[in-house]
Amino acid sequence: AEVLTPPEIVGAMLDLVKQETERIDSRFLEPACGTGNFLVEILERKLRVVEKHYRKVQLEYERYAVLAVSSLYGIDILEDNAQECRERLFEVFDRHYTRLFGSKAKEACRETVRYILERNIIHGDALSLKTVGKNPQPIVFSEWSLVNGSLLKRRDFAFHELVTQASMRDLPLFSD
Repeated sequence: AEVLTPPEIVGAMLDLVKQETERIDSRFLEPACGTGNFLVEILERKLRVVEKHYRKVQLEYERYAVLAVSSLYGIDILEDNAQECRERLFEVFDRHYTRLFGSKAKEACRETVRYILERNIIHGDALSLKTVGKNPQPIVFSEWSLVNGSLLKRRDFAFHELVTQASMRDLPLFSD
């Protein structure tokens, strides 16, 4: 069953980690992202910060707006939800970008964002750690980082590795 979190609850929950939601490069993973209510609000917050600091220079805005998008990850077991989440995130990015730069907005920048969202919002099962479909594969995410100029560097990692590392940190060093 799907549970849609109302916007006021999304906002209140994200306010608990407000500093992180306003850090452009702070990463968020939503393992049951649905249509993206949490991720959309996080992106809105991040893009407000990007606009505040970088709106006067288009290239700088593009770099940091793309970095904000690239810091969001989601998994949903329903394919239509994952697709709608990607579309909603793109619409948020594009609305901000077009409002600031109008006809100067670059299609190449938009295509970069679309590509990143295809890699970062996965049709999969966060419990099995695999994609959903005829031939399930391990979920693989891409980590993105800015390099010289307008270049992005991509490093892929398997979701199960991330889960294993996180669980290893929670193990006690000594037992009674």
